[in-house]
Formats: sequence, C-alpha cells, structure tokens
Amino acid sequence: MKLRTAIFASLIATVALAGCQGSVFDGVGAKAERELPSKVLAKIKAKGMNKTSPVMARIFKEEGVLEVWKQKTNGRYDMVASYEICKWSGKLGPKYVEGDRQAPEGFYSVSAAQMNPNSQYYLSFNLGFPNAYDRANGRTGQHLMVHGACSSAGCYSMTDESMSEIYAFGRDAFKGGQRDFQVQAYPFRMTAANMARYKNDPNYQFWTMLKEGYDQFEITKVPPKVDVCGKRYVFNQNFPGQQGLSASAACPPMSQPDSIQSAYSSYQKTYDAAFSSALNKSSKKQPAPSIMGVQEAKLVSDWSARRARGEKVSRTPPSLSPASSETPGAPDTAAPTAIAQTPVTAPAATSVAANVPAAAQPVLDQNATASVPVPNNNPAAAAVVAPQVTPDMPATTAEKKSLWNRLTGQ
Repeated sequence: MKLRTAIFASLIATVALAGCQGSVFDGVGAKAERELPSKVLAKIKAKGMNKTSPVMARIFKEEGVLEVWKQKTNGRYDMVASYEICKWSGKLGPKYVEGDRQAPEGFYSVSAAQMNPNSQYYLSFNLGFPNAYDRANGRTGQHLMVHGACSSAGCYSMTDESMSEIYAFGRDAFKGGQRDFQVQAYPFRMTAANMARYKNDPNYQFWTMLKEGYDQFEITKVPPKVDVCGKRYVFNQNFPGQQGLSASAACPPMSQPDSIQSAYSSYQKTYDAAFSSALNKSSKKQPAPSIMGVQEAKLVSDWSARRARGEKVSRTPPSLSPASSETPGAPDTAAPTAIAQTPVTAPAATSVAANVPAAAQPVLDQNATASVPVPNNNPAAAAVVAPQVTPDMPATTAEKKSLWNRLTGQ
C-alpha cells in the first residue's frame, strides 16, 4: 500500500510540475467533432462570415474572459463569441520559469498539430509557450494549454461546454485552410483607465509592449503580424532585404505601412489624452495582484518543487508583495504569504530558497501537508457579463475509471 501511495504521489507531482499537459488516456471521441450550436452558426452567417473562415482569440486575465474573433468576407475580424474563463492560476504578469504557476501573457500561434482531441482535460490546445520572445528572454515552461475540465496549474481552463465550442471554432478554421490562429493573452483590457491604474506595476513596461499589438488590432481589426527581435515583440513591420530575424539580436532596419502609421498616430493621440485624464482621477478599482518579476517566479517555482517532493511548506505560494484588497477580478482570493515589500536582486544560484535572506524565507505552515497545488476559482467569473453565446452542449458523462487507474493505465 505504501509503495502504491508513493507511486501515485510521484505521478501527481510530475503532472503538477509539467503544467496542464494533455494526455492520451481516452480515445478520440465524438466530442472533438461536435458541431457548433445552430444559434452560433446563425450568428456567424449574420455577421458575414463563413463557418470555416479564419479565427483568432483574445484572453483577458483580470476580466476572466476568452473572446473568439472570426474573419468576415471583407477580411476584417469581428467578435463572434465570448466565454468566461473558469480557472487560471498565478497572478497578473507573464510566465517566467517552469513551476511558477503563471498563465502566459503574450502573442502565441496555434497550429493544427497543437490541437489535442485526446486531452485528459476534455479538449485542449497548446498555446506554444515558450515562443520566440519567451526563449529570447530566458523564460521556461511547457505544456501550457487552453483546456476544459475547469482545473488549472498554469493554464487557462474553461468549462467543458465552453471548450467544446472554442475547439470547434479552431477545428473548422483549419478545415477551411487556416494554417494557424493567433492567441493574444493580456493581463486586462488595455484601456487608458486600466493602464493608468497599473502605471506603477513592475510589469508595466512589458504590458506597454503588448499594448502596441493590442492597439494595432483595435485599429485594423486584423490580427497583427508579430515578429521578435531585440528581445521584444514588433508588430506589422517590414524588414527590407532581411532573410530572417534573430529574436535576441538587435532589430534590423524596419518600416511600417503608411496607412498603419497614420492610423496608429491618430489613435495614440486620443489614448494619450484619455491616459492623462485617468491619471488625474482616483480609480475606485484597486489593482489586482501581479507577479513581482523573475525573483518571485523563482521563489514560487522552488515552493512548487518542494511541495511536490512532500516537504512541509506554506499553504499558499510565497509572494514579494501583499495581495490586493480587490476581490472581483483577482485570481487569488486568499492573501499569499508576504515575504518582502520590495523585490531584491534575483539570486543566481540553482537553489533559490537557499540564497534568499532568512527574513525573506517563506513561513512554513507546520500543519500543512504536501500535496499538489490546488488552483483557485476565478472570482471574476461571477462579475463578468454573461457570454454573448451561451454554450448548450450537454454535460459530460462522469469518468468511469478512478484517477489511480487512469494514471497507471490499469
């Protein structure tokens, strides 16, 4: 019995550290071929779209929403569906290292090969983390998904009903010839009011970079062409005479179409005025918790590894800042263990915990038992406006096999 328990704990730890990877426990079922509901198909037709026309998705963490946009016959995109994100783990801000529990932010590309009809989490697709930007900036992790089952360890998790439709949108677009679809993952809607609210956040510079791609989509309603050079994202740029880009090397001479430059300049003037106005107003909505850079990410990663090994650790991940007092829109409802008020230089040693000053060490909960981190519900879900398209797929049948049997193949 002890051996069986040890094997089970080891398997659970492996899954927790690897992220939300799909599996092939179940054969391909009819779930992957379910058609979109008739009312969704009617909406597609009414908006001047084809069933198999290209798609893209936008994710907003704080609002807890995943939007599906689809190309119309005029080439521009329009939103056709919006779904509440059931769960996501971590805080606002990008993913830095394996095990930091952060759901990625940035621009990702999903090909047909990244679609998983055999997922342990109902249906899923791999976001493609780390992308060129992540690799150039030394960010690590794997198996970061959008999936069903409403359970997350660094992924974006949907209800099975919602995931059935999201998967169908992608599947139909691939059948229509789309080679890959873009997923834009943001911390929040990048409005002037929200940017002003987060102006002092340590992730602000990163978010400002993402905002350029957000703005260009808002202007054109066409997914921006995304490249990476100089360890940063660049959008809708041409590189005359350039055969290939290096994500880490400095950007070569580049140019942008005059039409986009002109529209962006006009858009930016309006935004600057709104941003200045927002700075002079007191926002009633407090910022949600955000990750305080790579040092906090490494501390959480170390916490995850020690917890998975069965060591006694705090019940909540370590944090370099106190949790926000805001409940709606914040992923973590319980205040994390605050271990410092301001971030310090990230340790370079392999064992992070061993190189953190004693005063900054996570407080151990002597009553805590080692287990896989349990993701929090997304409190924003109750506050978000109901999706434009209400999923009407039937509830999935409960799994007949126990978790032990599924993991061991018995």
